[in-house]
Amino acid sequence: MKKFFINFIFILFATRVYAGVEVDITRGNLNPLPSAISDFYLDVNTKLKDNVKKINLEHQIPELISKDLSRSGLFLILDRNSYIQKPDLSHTQPRFEDWALIKAQILVTGKISLEKDDRLRVEFRLWDIVSNKELLALAFYTTPDNWRRVSHLISDKIYERLTGESGYFDSRIIYVAESGPKTNRIKKLAIMDQDGYANKYLTLGNEMVLTPRFSPDNKYVTYMSYYKNLPRVYLLNLETGLQDLVGDFPGMTFAPRFSPDGKKIIMSFAKDGNSDIYAMNLKTRIVERLTDSPAIDTSPSYSPDGNYICFNSDRSGSQQIYVMKSDGSNVKRISFGDGIYGTPVWSPRGDVIAFTKFHNNKFYIGVMRTDGAGERLLTENFYQESPSWSPNGRVIIFYRETPADNSGHGGSAKLWSIDLTGYNEKIIQTPTDASDPHWSALLSKK
Repeated sequence: MKKFFINFIFILFATRVYAGVEVDITRGNLNPLPSAISDFYLDVNTKLKDNVKKINLEHQIPELISKDLSRSGLFLILDRNSYIQKPDLSHTQPRFEDWALIKAQILVTGKISLEKDDRLRVEFRLWDIVSNKELLALAFYTTPDNWRRVSHLISDKIYERLTGESGYFDSRIIYVAESGPKTNRIKKLAIMDQDGYANKYLTLGNEMVLTPRFSPDNKYVTYMSYYKNLPRVYLLNLETGLQDLVGDFPGMTFAPRFSPDGKKIIMSFAKDGNSDIYAMNLKTRIVERLTDSPAIDTSPSYSPDGNYICFNSDRSGSQQIYVMKSDGSNVKRISFGDGIYGTPVWSPRGDVIAFTKFHNNKFYIGVMRTDGAGERLLTENFYQESPSWSPNGRVIIFYRETPADNSGHGGSAKLWSIDLTGYNEKIIQTPTDASDPHWSALLSKK
């Protein structure tokens, strides 16, 4: 029995028995797994404070787990009104025949109690209804106001156990919140949980901000902002709110992005009338030029191991995707299809690259292998770009615009997500229009 301390949350590992239930992760939302997520039950000796009681945690925690799993497209959450067995009895020992009667293949049960130090103990169990076995049992210790975080962690554990890959629910998204007419747009940095909850603005909107990017440890964000019409690159400490000016780079075309180890920022900016790719050491602030071409080289992104960089360039006559070693050597073109390619982003898995493509007056979000083979276009629309990967490389978030009228009114920009397979396309709700999303790494590290 082991204990782990993760971001002020204790995780207690209990039994784990492997069984036959599996989730097909190759076909998105086709044939999702019928799943029962029971209400948790409150220990009879638990006396919660009135403000916590009002939240109704025994219902809200499984409800949030249900929403997480359902949104993935891999799980079909069965109607709770069809459940026969009571939460306390099913958590101790399910009557498997009752759950099989409503066609459930897995069951999640839980128990909530309060420790002497006022910490909340949230216990859950994952059951295989097909094989009549317990698959997983865990208990989390946290403060009562951190219940949403615990719910996402439970969702991740269920997802991981049943799919064989890590989850992505305990993560955040940073984006540019937009308001006002197209001719006078106000743009602020905003951050939220991956499900759209806890939205918070990080800047006031006095200056235009573009393309924020998380650091690998989720502690910082780098972004570009215009000050007196001059582009500047900033580092923002998410814990303290302090900003650090990385530098003034006149003519910068795309925002910077962290290296996988967090020690460098890679970016492109114009110098001597030409746009090339540069990397800056954040400790020494020494800038290294990586490309030296008469063409326009922009939008660089590191591979997960830091050994390679993908970027787009028009050196072949039209804008295409290229891959090179991280020192700028061995440049190879990998995209050869019809159309214009841009904003390539390496998957956290390292096996594919997401991109934006413009062809026949439509914008596409697609993926290809790192050698350019196997190109697949996942979604098309009037205008969409800026793909970013979920921490497990399963889902892509991007933004999509609708056309405005001739006066600049009526258009909108919204965040959308789509499964790597091209299924399960969903809008992500935000308080205002939104663009330039970037998905964080998991908040909890293994």
